[in-house]
Amino acid sequence: MTNDDVETIDSFRLRARAWIRANLPPVGPNQMAGLAANVIGDGEALAVVARERQIQRMLFDAGFAGICFPREYGGQGLTPAHQRAFNEEIAGYEFPIEIQAPTFAPCAAVLLEFGTEEQKQRHLPAILKGEEIWMQLLSEPSGGSDVASALTSAVRDGDDWIMNGSKIWTSGAWLADWALCLARTNWDVPKHRGLTVFLLPLRGEGVQVQRIEMINGNREFCQEFLTDVRVPDTDRIGAVDGGWTVGTRWMFHERMLYNSPYVTVPAGWSQTGVDAALLVDVARDAGRLPDPGARDLIGEGRMLEVVEHALQQRIAGGMTIGRMPDQAAAIGRLFHGVAMARMMTIAFDLAGGAGVAWTAEDGAVAGRGVDFLVRQTACIGGGTTEMARNVISERVLGMPREPSLDRDRAFRDIPRGPSNRS
Repeated sequence: MTNDDVETIDSFRLRARAWIRANLPPVGPNQMAGLAANVIGDGEALAVVARERQIQRMLFDAGFAGICFPREYGGQGLTPAHQRAFNEEIAGYEFPIEIQAPTFAPCAAVLLEFGTEEQKQRHLPAILKGEEIWMQLLSEPSGGSDVASALTSAVRDGDDWIMNGSKIWTSGAWLADWALCLARTNWDVPKHRGLTVFLLPLRGEGVQVQRIEMINGNREFCQEFLTDVRVPDTDRIGAVDGGWTVGTRWMFHERMLYNSPYVTVPAGWSQTGVDAALLVDVARDAGRLPDPGARDLIGEGRMLEVVEHALQQRIAGGMTIGRMPDQAAAIGRLFHGVAMARMMTIAFDLAGGAGVAWTAEDGAVAGRGVDFLVRQTACIGGGTTEMARNVISERVLGMPREPSLDRDRAFRDIPRGPSNRS
């Protein structure tokens, strides 16, 4: 495709605006926070995901799915600027939030970058149509954020691999179809060199998904148990023992998340459902809107929104033209986590006593105490803010690496607690 063949952004914007207004219902500012930010029954959650698959298919049929994906895989072959225009136009309307992350970023982005042609042809069109929802299986009970210390094993058996182990903190796995899974294929080399990435069907034989109930009653987080799961070598991503090469880019796409050009997310959308507009509602329902102190807190919340939007735009633009390294995505990840935790704290402060005990009649004040209790999830999910700080210091600022006693030791020789390795 030449530049002359690409639809202008203005033309694309007008076409998108007309289709969105004709086909998608408007929604309130806090109605699309996502399942992880709400506590609803399983039946309602299944209905939400079924509806979102339907909307994703509508986007595909209308030519608005995979705006930055190549046309040969069902995408539109357009630019990040087109995606930003669509994000601006869809603000205030229903959109398939549960399908965006991690399905499109990081999973589809990793498939696009490292998958074989057969893998891309098999999965990317299905993702764009809403037929496949994907998860990322990275964290393990024994390793936390140190994903390179994976104990989940994959042992070669002819043309297949036999996988055993456990992954944890996978949001929405009980609703999903496929996953990217990082597994250990070599125990005799340092930990980063013995990893391989696989495509894993989450409804396949030997895969058990258990849900984890959080303090707010939400059960979206899951733990997966893999028992003699047989995976064909054709579902391997990248080279054997070359998983860290894939993983480094995987984690880059994870840090990009809702700022990725592969993701459709309304401009100004809040992942937690807590934004400056909600802060105003909380202050009003708490009877504190005239209070100068409350107005200062609302102003702080709005400032965080404005700064984050400008920061993410600057980072994306800098990486696009090569002025900033890809690892600069960690800057946006760090700010987002800290800002979201602060926003939930501000909402709790504005709620006052009603933030501790409330009734359904308390309006926007209700539930602020629970949000406060789980505020740190914004700094954990999608890669911890501590990891982001390390990436920024070492890979963006060029500071010395943290000392590591296991860097040059075979993984099997590293002391650790009981493992799931046979």
